[in-house]
Amino acid sequence: MAPSSHARRRQVQPRELAPPVAHFAHAVETTDATRWLHTSGVVPTRNDGTVPETLGEQAEQVWINLASMLSDAWMGAPDVVSVTTYVVPGQDLAVVMAARDAFLGEHRAASTLVIVAELAQPAWLMEIALVAAR
Repeated sequence: MAPSSHARRRQVQPRELAPPVAHFAHAVETTDATRWLHTSGVVPTRNDGTVPETLGEQAEQVWINLASMLSDAWMGAPDVVSVTTYVVPGQDLAVVMAARDAFLGEHRAASTLVIVAELAQPAWLMEIALVAAR
């Protein structure tokens, strides 16, 4: 990882709002960032072009792919500001959230989970786009 970040992050949790219902922040304020990473929707395709069958394996692969992108940009989990996850209907959302939580650890990013009718490839059960700042 590159030299330490000058970006500062603060979880925004107004007293007027109930706490988040899972392991995420309602909002994240970022100041003094000099570099930003915006990913496209990252899908569960392995580097050999195959797609895992189960949702759990797909979630793990998406986070492997995102970790590679973050690393290539000299960033890591603590730099993630926002996560948007898209999942097709009928999936166990707890599996998707557990994969996010495993990757982010104690770090909290703003997070949105959206159920969509379908993704671009029938084999894909989910995809994730994220924003990171350093």
